Amino acid sequence: MLERRSLMDVVWWIVLAAWSLTILFPIGWVLFESLKTNQEFFQNIWSIPEVLKWSNYKDAWVKYKLGNAMLNTLYYVGVSLVVGTFLTALNAYALTRMEFKGRKLIWSVIMLSLFLPGINALIPQYILMRDLGLTNSLTGLILMDVLGESVFFLMLLGGFMQSLPMELEESAKIDGASIFKTFVRIIFPLAMPGIMTVAIFKFIGLYNNFLTPFIYLSDDDKYTIGVNIYQANMRMQYTNDWVMMFAGVIITMIPSVIIFIFFQRWIVEGATMGSVKG
Repeated sequence: MLERRSLMDVVWWIVLAAWSLTILFPIGWVLFESLKTNQEFFQNIWSIPEVLKWSNYKDAWVKYKLGNAMLNTLYYVGVSLVVGTFLTALNAYALTRMEFKGRKLIWSVIMLSLFLPGINALIPQYILMRDLGLTNSLTGLILMDVLGESVFFLMLLGGFMQSLPMELEESAKIDGASIFKTFVRIIFPLAMPGIMTVAIFKFIGLYNNFLTPFIYLSDDDKYTIGVNIYQANMRMQYTNDWVMMFAGVIITMIPSVIIFIFFQRWIVEGATMGSVKG
């Protein structure tokens, strides 16, 4: 039995290692090519660069206006993340910890939205945003993301909050605390692992969001990082400066990679602790 378990451990290790290579190899290849000259790239994509050309990153930062795009992305992602995560936690608390008429109906409607493809709301959303004068506006994108609740995040955080003992609210109520004060002072701190998990997922989704900014933003100075790199890629058909493009891609990956490395423990804790009650 022990030998079979050890053999399966080896098999799973090999499978996971092979899977990791399929992810790491393309990233490593792009990083490798970003340090070449264009001449070296077109001569042989597998050749070793004679000199590591780190200036490609400086050129990409300046030519593609990555600094301005990063600031736009920081504003869009930062505000959407903070406000959106707080509202998700508040909604999850109301739907899982409070008893009121119509709660089950609201949950049913929310669950029903899982069967509706999000692309179907694209045209109505755009018409509404246009009529409100919120197109070509980062603030408009923030409002749309903050007010558009995600069912997945509600279910994830709601399941975590359900694992907290109900005696917490009862004790706070006896002490005279209001519902909102109970949420802020007791539930919010205790649910922090789940909230951090949702925040990390929201950050990755917002940072990598391309379609919505691409549709609503028409001014170059307001482009987020995803749209900015897309526009730079479209210009490649005229310039063919691929090594600088690769450098720009690596730069855009750095924030999300750093966030995941430093906060991956929260993802594991938030995903597992919410499944255990009591």
